[in-house]
Amino acid sequence: MSLKNVFNKIYRVKKGNVYWKHEHFLVVAHRGAAGYAPENTMAAFRKAVELKADFIELDIQMSKDGELVVIHDPTVDRTTNGVGEIRNLTYNEIKQLDAGKWFHKKFAGEKVPTLQEVLTEFSGKISFLIEIKNPNLNPEIVEKLTNILSEKQQTNDIIVQSFDFELLEKVHQQLPTLKLGLLVKYRIHGISNVQLKDWSKLVQYINPNKALITKNLVKRIHSYKMRVMPYTVRDKKSIKGLLDSKIDGVITDFPDYFIEE
Repeated sequence: MSLKNVFNKIYRVKKGNVYWKHEHFLVVAHRGAAGYAPENTMAAFRKAVELKADFIELDIQMSKDGELVVIHDPTVDRTTNGVGEIRNLTYNEIKQLDAGKWFHKKFAGEKVPTLQEVLTEFSGKISFLIEIKNPNLNPEIVEKLTNILSEKQQTNDIIVQSFDFELLEKVHQQLPTLKLGLLVKYRIHGISNVQLKDWSKLVQYINPNKALITKNLVKRIHSYKMRVMPYTVRDKKSIKGLLDSKIDGVITDFPDYFIEE
């Protein structure tokens, strides 16, 4: 599904018996529908499709033998039954691990997928927000990623994001047509117009910690022709304030908080 089509969708958000309507809005399933299935697994991505999210957000890292694997942490320790750093394990070793049982026994047997497997199964069904993790540990990851994406016939259903602005510059150099998003951690002094002006020369999305969101910040981001999708919504009580700020989308573990009309 193209970005043009998903921006034409209208959502209702329900809390109790109250609905808020929000147009031109993107629902991004964080690590898949991570509130309902083990993060960054095919089960989580299938759940996101089932719940009619617009995007799946996923994290990529590089294995010892150069495979792009979909996993958040630099180690397999938290989300599999294995131990060790991704960069020190071959993909053959990684795919032997159970990536689902830690979440619930019904997901036992889920594997750590490759980026290629995810793209193959879900292209045409949902769009992709791909976060590059730990580029300092994987200096070749940009070239590997852009090679994979350049083989797709079209990439208008893909956004690549990172906390590292310089890394995004490298992505742009390799694949200039790709849409980019800059993740921004919480910072006590907020985000300045000088920063926004600089970032707007490269990226189309600013995706900040939701604690940074104010009406003023969103208005300023929009004034630089960028869109805003904060992370990570895990409760309904924070939604109304975010929507009132006129954000363009939300990154959430629970995409069913948002009901398409």
